[in-house]
Amino acid sequence: MSKRDYYDVLEIAKGASADEIKKAYRKKAKELHPDRNADNPNAENQFKEANEAYDVLKDPEKKAAYDRYGHAAFEGGMGGGGRGGFQGNPDFSSAFSDVFDDLFGDFMGGGRGGGRQRSTRGSDLRYNMRVSLEEAYSGLQKTINVPTSVNCDVCDGSGAEGGSEPTTCPTCSGMGKVRASQGFFTVERTCPTCNGMGQIIKNPCKSCGGQGRKDKDRALSVNIPAGVETGTRIRLSGEGEAGLRGGPSGDLYIFIEVSDHEIFQRDGNSLFCRIPVAMTTAALGGDIEVPTIDGGRSRVKIPAGSQSGRQMRLRGKGMPGLQGRPTGDMFIEMAVETPVNLTSRQKELLREFEDLSEDNNPEGNSFFSSVKSFWDSMKG
Repeated sequence: MSKRDYYDVLEIAKGASADEIKKAYRKKAKELHPDRNADNPNAENQFKEANEAYDVLKDPEKKAAYDRYGHAAFEGGMGGGGRGGFQGNPDFSSAFSDVFDDLFGDFMGGGRGGGRQRSTRGSDLRYNMRVSLEEAYSGLQKTINVPTSVNCDVCDGSGAEGGSEPTTCPTCSGMGKVRASQGFFTVERTCPTCNGMGQIIKNPCKSCGGQGRKDKDRALSVNIPAGVETGTRIRLSGEGEAGLRGGPSGDLYIFIEVSDHEIFQRDGNSLFCRIPVAMTTAALGGDIEVPTIDGGRSRVKIPAGSQSGRQMRLRGKGMPGLQGRPTGDMFIEMAVETPVNLTSRQKELLREFEDLSEDNNPEGNSFFSSVKSFWDSMKG
C-alpha cells in the first residue's frame, strides 16, 4: 500500500512553518499515542506514521527533498545517503523526544523544561479561626500566630553557604529528569541526585541545611469583614509556607467558624430570637423590649390575644451581607409563659376567671369540638 502524504498525515498545508508542523505533530501524538488508545488496534501504526512524517518535515533538508521528490526522495538513493537521505526506519525515539515534555507534562510533573526549576513554591497553609456572633456582625481585626516556614535570613533563601551558588547537577545536566530509551519508548523519571531540582548545593547553608527556609512562628494581622459565617474562607496571598531555595511562598487560607450564641440563632443573614411573654401580656397586649445583635434594644408591640409560636419581624436587624448583599432581618418568636408558684389569691382569681370564660379559647373550643365529632363517629 502506498504511503500517505506526510502533510495529510499531520493535517497541515504544504507551506506550513516549523512551528505549525510541531504543533500539528504534538496534537496527533496526543491523539494517537498507544497508551491512550488501548481499544484502538490501529493507533500504534498511525502513531508511527505521524512520527515518520514529523521526522522528515521537522528537518529543513529532508523537508526540502520531500517537497521536491515526495516519498521517492528517500527510496533508492535519491538525495543520497547523507543528511538529506532517509535510510531505513526513521528515528522515532528522537522525533518523539522533541515533544515528550509537551505531551505528557501533566503526568510527569510539568511541561518542557520543568525539571530546570531551581526553586519550588511553598505549600498553602490552613488556619481555623473561631469568632463570636457579635464579632461576625461587626467585623474585626485580629492578630494570629501562624507556625510556618520563612526564608532563611543567613543564605537569603538560596540554601548555599557564604554566598556560593548552586551548581548544575551532573547527572541530569540541569534538567531535573533522566531518560532511558527502551526500544521505541522513552521512560523519564525524576533525577535521583538532585531530586528534580536541576541543581545541587556543594556547600549547604548550616542554618537551614540547604533548604533555604526555616520553621518560625509569625504574627499576622487579619481583617475579618462584617457578615462572615461558618465556612467563609479568607485568602492571604503569599502568607503561606516559604518556597524551597527562594521559591515563591504559598498562600494562607483562614477558615471561619462562628460560635453559637445563647440568645440568637442564625440562618444565613437572618437572626431568630425566642422571647418569653407573660400570659397576661399575651392576652391583653402590651409592649416589650427585645435585644438586638448590635447591643441595642427594640420596643415591640404585642397584639392582644397573641399565641405561642407567633413570629414578628424586625427589618434590617439581622446580619450584614457579604459582597454587597443586603442586611438580613431579625425574627421574634413568642413563647407565652404559664405562671408558676401561684399564691392562694392568684389561684382564686384564676378560678374565677375560668368560671367566667366561655368563648375566650377559640382554638381549644375548636379542637375539642373536633374530638367530640371523632368520638361520635367511632361509636356509630
